[in-house]
Amino acid sequence: MATITLEYDDSNVDAQKTLDYILSMGFFSMLPKTSEKKLSSFEKSLEDIKHGRVTRVKNIDNVIEEILQ
Repeated sequence: MATITLEYDDSNVDAQKTLDYILSMGFFSMLPKTSEKKLSSFEKSLEDIKHGRVTRVKNIDNVIEEILQ
């Protein structure tokens, strides 16, 4: 599947109506806004750390047990 990126003035009513018409035809679909910037694995890891989605393991012998707690 191919991707098309368009830049337009979002205050231009005619441009918005044209895009709405094209999308209503069903040939195209809009990508979620989160896909505007694709993060690398490293950047995703930094986001996880920033948001506290990190597990700290105290005892390596009980890794699975500690993770599931």
